[in-house]
Amino acid sequence: MSRPLPFGSPGTTGRLDLADVMRQVAQGDKEAFSTVYDALAPMVFGIVIKVVRDRAQSEEVAQEVMIDLWRQAARYRPDSASVTTWAATIAHRRAVDRVRSAQASTDREQARAAREHTTAFDEVAERVETRLDSEQVRRCLRGLTELQRQAVTLAYYQGLTCREIAEVLDAPLPTVKTRMRDGLIRLRDCMGVTT
Repeated sequence: MSRPLPFGSPGTTGRLDLADVMRQVAQGDKEAFSTVYDALAPMVFGIVIKVVRDRAQSEEVAQEVMIDLWRQAARYRPDSASVTTWAATIAHRRAVDRVRSAQASTDREQARAAREHTTAFDEVAERVETRLDSEQVRRCLRGLTELQRQAVTLAYYQGLTCREIAEVLDAPLPTVKTRMRDGLIRLRDCMGVTT
């Protein structure tokens, strides 16, 4: 397990108070930050790698945490927590955020892939179904009498009314209506449609 380096600098016999060093960091002291970095980086990395579990990402997150400590040094309050606890909290939060972000990204990619796969399948299935239906309609139309086929075709493919069909076929209107009705009944039966 990684342990933080002792809080002291070469040539001193006592332990260095990290809270005092953080006050110096808050004032922009780069050497003080170097001391904080040396003291906390191993602990921060240890926390992050336990959560993230990927070394490369853990190194990246640990680096982000150390940058946060530099940038947020002025926000540190010694009466709230020790510097070590504060840094550990930031490290843990950053690591959890990275895992959640990675999981959300994976979830989005899987959902997109599922939609694309389903869409492609649905399009193919729809085309096949449409083609089969078209072939069945053509086969069933061939089973009608010539007069029934003409009446149904004029009505459904050209959008003519019964009166217009009667004019085109030069047939009485009641005859056209009867042909249409009989033709549609035969189509229904041929297509297997139940009422």
